[in-house]
Amino acid sequence: MIKAWEHFKTITRHRHGVIKNCYKAGILWQGLRHDLSKYSPEEFLKGCKYYQGTRSPHEAEREEYGFSYGWMHHKGRNKHHFEYWTDYDLRTKLMTPVKMPLKYVKEMFCDRVAASKIYMKDKYDDGAPLAYFLRAKKTRAIHPETSDLLEKLLTMLRDKGEDYTFAYIRRLKKY
Repeated sequence: MIKAWEHFKTITRHRHGVIKNCYKAGILWQGLRHDLSKYSPEEFLKGCKYYQGTRSPHEAEREEYGFSYGWMHHKGRNKHHFEYWTDYDLRTKLMTPVKMPLKYVKEMFCDRVAASKIYMKDKYDDGAPLAYFLRAKKTRAIHPETSDLLEKLLTMLRDKGEDYTFAYIRRLKKY
Protein backbone atom coordinates (compact mmCIF):
# COMPACT_ATOMS: atom_id res chain seq x y z
CA MET A 1 0.00 0.00 0.00
CA ILE A 2 2.88 2.38 0.77
CA LYS A 3 4.44 1.72 -2.66
CA ALA A 4 1.08 2.51 -4.32
CA TRP A 5 0.84 5.85 -2.52
CA GLU A 6 4.47 6.73 -3.27
CA HIS A 7 4.03 5.78 -6.93
CA PHE A 8 0.85 7.86 -7.15
CA LYS A 9 2.64 10.86 -5.64
CA THR A 10 5.61 10.45 -8.00
CA ILE A 11 3.56 10.24 -11.20
CA THR A 12 1.35 13.10 -10.05
CA ARG A 13 4.34 15.33 -9.21
CA HIS A 14 5.78 14.42 -12.60
CA ARG A 15 2.53 15.33 -14.38
CA HIS A 16 2.39 18.64 -12.54
CA GLY A 17 5.98 19.36 -13.59
CA VAL A 18 5.13 18.58 -17.21
CA ILE A 19 2.00 20.75 -17.04
CA LYS A 20 4.13 23.63 -15.73
CA ASN A 21 6.71 23.09 -18.49
CA CYS A 22 4.04 22.80 -21.18
CA TYR A 23 2.55 26.09 -20.01
CA LYS A 24 5.99 27.70 -20.39
CA ALA A 25 6.32 26.10 -23.84
CA GLY A 26 2.92 27.39 -24.99
CA ILE A 27 1.26 23.96 -25.18
CA LEU A 28 -0.80 23.94 -21.96
CA TRP A 29 -3.61 21.73 -23.35
CA GLN A 30 -1.10 18.96 -24.10
CA GLY A 31 0.30 19.33 -20.60
CA LEU A 32 -3.14 18.91 -19.06
CA ARG A 33 -3.62 15.63 -20.96
CA HIS A 34 -0.03 14.42 -20.42
CA ASP A 35 0.47 10.84 -19.19
CA LEU A 36 -3.13 10.22 -18.13
CA SER A 37 -2.61 6.57 -19.10
CA LYS A 38 -0.28 6.22 -16.08
CA TYR A 39 -3.43 6.15 -13.93
CA SER A 40 -4.97 3.25 -15.92
CA PRO A 41 -4.90 -0.18 -14.25
CA GLU A 42 -2.53 -1.55 -16.93
CA GLU A 43 0.14 1.00 -16.05
CA PHE A 44 -0.64 2.02 -12.48
CA LEU A 45 -0.61 -1.50 -11.02
CA LYS A 46 2.71 -2.34 -12.73
CA GLY A 47 4.11 0.99 -11.55
CA CYS A 48 3.14 0.17 -7.95
CA LYS A 49 4.64 -3.31 -8.10
CA TYR A 50 7.99 -2.09 -9.48
CA TYR A 51 8.18 1.29 -7.77
CA GLN A 52 11.59 2.27 -6.31
CA GLY A 53 11.41 6.07 -6.33
CA THR A 54 14.82 6.61 -7.93
CA ARG A 55 14.09 5.45 -11.49
CA SER A 56 11.22 4.44 -13.70
CA PRO A 57 9.36 1.30 -12.56
CA HIS A 58 9.64 0.12 -16.18
CA GLU A 59 13.35 -0.52 -15.62
CA ALA A 60 12.70 -2.99 -12.78
CA GLU A 61 9.93 -4.70 -14.75
CA ARG A 62 12.35 -5.11 -17.69
CA GLU A 63 14.84 -6.75 -15.36
CA GLU A 64 12.22 -9.36 -14.44
CA TYR A 65 10.63 -10.06 -17.84
CA GLY A 66 13.11 -8.74 -20.40
CA PHE A 67 10.58 -6.06 -21.36
CA SER A 68 8.01 -3.89 -19.61
CA TYR A 69 4.28 -4.49 -19.98
CA GLY A 70 3.65 -1.06 -18.47
CA TRP A 71 5.95 0.66 -20.96
CA MET A 72 4.45 -1.20 -23.92
CA HIS A 73 1.03 0.12 -22.88
CA HIS A 74 2.33 3.62 -22.18
CA LYS A 75 4.34 4.23 -25.35
CA GLY A 76 1.47 3.06 -27.52
CA ARG A 77 -0.87 5.70 -26.12
CA ASN A 78 1.34 8.74 -25.64
CA LYS A 79 2.50 10.55 -28.77
CA HIS A 80 5.21 12.51 -26.95
CA HIS A 81 7.34 9.34 -26.90
CA PHE A 82 9.49 8.84 -29.99
CA GLU A 83 8.88 5.09 -29.67
CA TYR A 84 5.24 5.74 -30.63
CA TRP A 85 6.43 7.11 -33.98
CA THR A 86 7.47 3.99 -35.88
CA ASP A 87 5.87 2.45 -38.92
CA TYR A 88 6.67 0.02 -41.72
CA ASP A 89 8.80 1.57 -44.44
CA LEU A 90 7.18 0.77 -47.78
CA ARG A 91 10.59 0.39 -49.41
CA THR A 92 12.42 -1.76 -46.84
CA LYS A 93 9.40 -3.43 -45.18
CA LEU A 94 11.11 -2.77 -41.81
CA MET A 95 9.84 -0.86 -38.79
CA THR A 96 11.37 2.59 -39.14
CA PRO A 97 11.31 5.77 -37.03
CA VAL A 98 9.00 8.48 -38.34
CA LYS A 99 9.61 12.23 -37.91
CA MET A 100 7.52 13.40 -34.96
CA PRO A 101 5.14 16.36 -35.28
CA LEU A 102 6.64 19.43 -33.61
CA LYS A 103 3.99 19.71 -30.90
CA TYR A 104 4.95 16.26 -29.59
CA VAL A 105 8.68 17.03 -29.70
CA LYS A 106 7.92 20.08 -27.55
CA GLU A 107 6.00 17.89 -25.10
CA MET A 108 8.80 15.31 -25.11
CA PHE A 109 11.24 18.06 -24.10
CA CYS A 110 8.91 19.16 -21.28
CA ASP A 111 8.56 15.54 -20.17
CA ARG A 112 12.32 14.88 -20.07
CA VAL A 113 13.02 18.01 -18.03
CA ALA A 114 10.28 17.17 -15.53
CA ALA A 115 11.36 13.51 -15.26
CA SER A 116 14.97 14.52 -14.63
CA LYS A 117 13.86 16.85 -11.83
CA ILE A 118 11.66 14.17 -10.24
CA TYR A 119 14.24 11.39 -10.26
CA MET A 120 17.37 13.47 -9.61
CA LYS A 121 15.83 15.74 -6.97
CA ASP A 122 18.49 18.12 -5.58
CA LYS A 123 21.16 16.68 -7.92
CA TYR A 124 19.34 18.11 -10.95
CA ASP A 125 20.96 20.79 -13.08
CA ASP A 126 20.03 22.04 -16.55
CA GLY A 127 22.61 19.73 -18.15
CA ALA A 128 21.08 16.56 -16.68
CA PRO A 129 18.38 15.95 -19.34
CA LEU A 130 20.98 16.29 -22.11
CA ALA A 131 23.40 13.93 -20.37
CA TYR A 132 20.61 11.34 -20.01
CA PHE A 133 19.68 11.75 -23.69
CA LEU A 134 23.28 11.39 -24.88
CA ARG A 135 23.94 8.22 -22.83
CA ALA A 136 21.60 6.19 -25.04
CA LYS A 137 21.94 8.12 -28.30
CA LYS A 138 23.78 5.37 -30.21
CA THR A 139 21.17 2.73 -29.39
CA ARG A 140 18.04 4.84 -29.87
CA ALA A 141 15.70 4.24 -32.85
CA ILE A 142 14.49 7.79 -33.43
CA HIS A 143 14.08 9.79 -36.63
CA PRO A 144 17.31 11.77 -37.19
CA GLU A 145 15.55 15.16 -37.50
CA THR A 146 13.57 14.52 -34.32
CA SER A 147 16.73 13.48 -32.50
CA ASP A 148 18.61 16.54 -33.75
CA LEU A 149 15.88 18.93 -32.62
CA LEU A 150 15.56 17.36 -29.18
CA GLU A 151 19.34 17.41 -28.73
CA LYS A 152 19.42 21.07 -29.84
CA LEU A 153 16.74 21.99 -27.27
CA LEU A 154 18.42 20.03 -24.47
CA THR A 155 21.78 21.64 -25.31
CA MET A 156 20.12 25.05 -25.29
CA LEU A 157 18.66 24.27 -21.87
CA ARG A 158 22.11 23.34 -20.57
CA ASP A 159 23.82 26.39 -22.06
CA LYS A 160 21.17 29.11 -21.81
CA GLY A 161 18.72 27.95 -19.13
CA GLU A 162 14.99 27.36 -18.91
CA ASP A 163 13.71 30.90 -19.55
CA TYR A 164 15.61 31.24 -22.82
CA THR A 165 14.79 27.70 -24.00
CA PHE A 166 11.08 27.85 -23.25
CA ALA A 167 10.83 31.26 -24.99
CA TYR A 168 12.56 29.69 -28.01
CA ILE A 169 10.17 26.70 -27.96
CA ARG A 170 7.12 29.00 -27.83
CA ARG A 171 8.33 30.75 -31.02
CA LEU A 172 9.30 27.52 -32.82
CA LYS A 173 6.84 26.80 -35.66
CA LYS A 174 8.63 24.11 -37.71
CA TYR A 175 11.75 21.99 -37.92
